[in-house]
Amino acid sequence: MKRMMILALLAVFLLSILGPTALALEVCYPTSIVQSDDGSEIRKSYDLGPEDDPGGIPRSDFEQNGWNYSLTDLLKQETPEYQEREHTETVTVTSKKKDMESVLALLPQEKEFVTEDGLSGTLALPLSTVRIEEAGYGKSSKTVTTTRRYPNLAGQDTEYIPKTIDEGGRTMKLKDISWQTDNTDSVDGYAMGDRFTAVATYTGTATSSYVTGYNVTADYTGKVSRIALDRVRYVAIFERTTFVPEEPELPVEPEFPDEPVVELPRKTGSFHIQWGYILIPLGVIAAAGGGIGIALFLKRRSESGEEDSQ
Repeated sequence: MKRMMILALLAVFLLSILGPTALALEVCYPTSIVQSDDGSEIRKSYDLGPEDDPGGIPRSDFEQNGWNYSLTDLLKQETPEYQEREHTETVTVTSKKKDMESVLALLPQEKEFVTEDGLSGTLALPLSTVRIEEAGYGKSSKTVTTTRRYPNLAGQDTEYIPKTIDEGGRTMKLKDISWQTDNTDSVDGYAMGDRFTAVATYTGTATSSYVTGYNVTADYTGKVSRIALDRVRYVAIFERTTFVPEEPELPVEPEFPDEPVVELPRKTGSFHIQWGYILIPLGVIAAAGGGIGIALFLKRRSESGEEDSQ
């Protein structure tokens, strides 16, 4: 139980040290460095996103060309960015008629659009992009009528009149009959018809399909644009402060008298060590070692206490 508590305390101790250290190592790098003509000032620009932390911008002194430079100001500038691109927006409308005049009445020649990512612009309609398709079909029915004549009948008898007929692929039923006298004969001084024509009327139902409407699709094209504040520029201004003289190089003493003296080449520029990046890991290692030492000490003390009690 004691061993588990010691390991837990050691883990918390190490996390408390490593957490801030890992964050401190997230350094921002400049996108441009500009030095004044006389070398008295150096400006380092950092382009960051709105969500980026400017705390990673280095602010410590540095040495360059024998001079020491110190931070005097850190400026923040919002840099607007103009964005523009070609865009095509497809629209669909419904029309009851198919002719182009009726269709164009539903589609303006130009139209304002805003894209999902916030770009806007006026787009034009090329007529070549207009497409018309049938939206659907419906059915309608109506009653149709036709007549048939049956001449030279001996009497007005419906027995010889067909009760149904076929007309244009439809079956039609007999609805009415009218009679016409074709010839008369004298019987006992009376004129009597002896030949007749039957005029039969037949009715049926005619069904037809029709287009219920049209779907019209058209593409509007053009440029959309916006001005976005997606970048933040930080300018770190460093001014020259003090001159750091170079230390003279000492000649290398020969190991043997007969060997010639070899001189090392002199430094052509200055090199500055960022001690922060060396000391921080060393501090982490030292802290981790101290934590492990404390854990071992407590462990041994616990074991010795257990032996004494025995």
